[in-house]
Amino acid sequence: MNVNLGAPYEAIANKVIEKGYAGNQTEVIRQALLAYERMLEEEEKELVAKAVKIEMGEVKAGNIKTKSFSEVKKKFKW
Repeated sequence: MNVNLGAPYEAIANKVIEKGYAGNQTEVIRQALLAYERMLEEEEKELVAKAVKIEMGEVKAGNIKTKSFSEVKKKFKW
């Protein structure tokens, strides 16, 4: 794969290399992709936690009907 980053991004990559965090532009891109993946995973976790908190608030307020585990098992014939 050949990537044209453009001058501003190449300058950033070169700074990273000069500081010794990476040996070349390929390593910079790999590290950036791994960091981006971790950031996305963390954001997804936060969004799920926020949604669970909202839903649990609705359950506690009595706005959502709940079923026991035995009721679910009976319905799906486990």
